Amino acid sequence: MEPVFFYIFAGLTLLCGGLVIANPFTRNPVTSAMFLFLTILSMSGLFVLLHAFFLAAVQVLVYAGAVMVLFVFVIMLLDLKEEERRRMKLAAVVLGAVATGVIALAMIGAMRHSRVGLGLESNVAEGSTIALGKNLFANFALPFELVSLLLLVAMIGAVLLSKKDLR
Repeated sequence: MEPVFFYIFAGLTLLCGGLVIANPFTRNPVTSAMFLFLTILSMSGLFVLLHAFFLAAVQVLVYAGAVMVLFVFVIMLLDLKEEERRRMKLAAVVLGAVATGVIALAMIGAMRHSRVGLGLESNVAEGSTIALGKNLFANFALPFELVSLLLLVAMIGAVLLSKKDLR
């Protein structure tokens, strides 16, 4: 039964993650935030399947709770109207997609050639936050820093997308 739940949660994560960006139902940003909430919940289901109960709980409490409230608050505070939204230029969209592809290929190539996690012990006590912290900062420092860099780029992108045109 576990593989069935994996495919259900993985499919929901991919579907809801895609609907955050390309929402065919409405252009309302609150709807995209709700799809992000569903994405986070389905990712926590994947963590439960991996027996990472602490990460699943943190995912729900921190991201689905606090961060999503902050996102919805900012969206409501900005009060974007349909006519005030910035129009995307085709060249900028194409260049952004090409840059994203190049960065993704570079990250995949770097991960293939690095031997991060090779020869690690798998007898870590389940649910132990001390072992999780030691393992995260000792053996997985590079992926941890890559995720922090990715979050920084996402934050800068969100700030740039929310800027109003001064023209």
